Amino acid sequence: MGALQEGGVAAVPGVAADDLVVVLFRDEAARLVSLARFFVDDRTAAEDLVQEAFIRLSRSTSRIRDRDRAAAYLRSIVINLARDHNRRGLVSLRHRPPAQPDEPSAEDTVAGEHARQEVVAAVRALPRRQRDCVALRYYLELPVEEIARTLGLSPNSVKTHLRRGLRALATTLEEER
Repeated sequence: MGALQEGGVAAVPGVAADDLVVVLFRDEAARLVSLARFFVDDRTAAEDLVQEAFIRLSRSTSRIRDRDRAAAYLRSIVINLARDHNRRGLVSLRHRPPAQPDEPSAEDTVAGEHARQEVVAAVRALPRRQRDCVALRYYLELPVEEIARTLGLSPNSVKTHLRRGLRALATTLEEER
C-alpha cells in the first residue's frame, strides 16, 4: 500500500491529488456520459450529470483513499444524480419545452431505434437495484466485484440482482414480441 499524499488520496505515480480529477476525467468521462444516457433521455442532461459528478468528486478528494475507489465513487454519483434528475424531471417537465432529440448515433441506427427503446424501457422498469446492476454489468461491462464496490453491495447480492433482472427482462421482452 503506497504512502498517502496530502488530502488522503493514495499515491498514483506522477499524479497529484488535484490532478486525480483530471486523470479520471480523461479516462472515465465518456463512459460516464454513456452510463448517464442509459438513465436519462437527454444527452445534454447526461453531460451535465457527469460534470456535476466531477465537481462533487473534486470537493471530496480527501475521502478517496485509492484511485480504483475514485472511479467507483464517480459511477455511484452519476447513478444517484440520474435518479434525482428523473425524480425532479417529473415536476419540471410541466414547466419547460420538450428537449430536442439527439442525433441518433450510428450504433442506434444499425441496431434499430425501436428495439433499443424496448430494451431501455424494460431496463428502466426494473426495480432500482436490478436496474443499476444490469446497466453497470452489461452496458459498462464492469465485473461483479466492481459493481459491488460501486453500489456498496456484496458480490453475491450483485449476482442475485443480475439474475433476477435478467429473468425479468427476458419475460418483459418476450411479452412485447
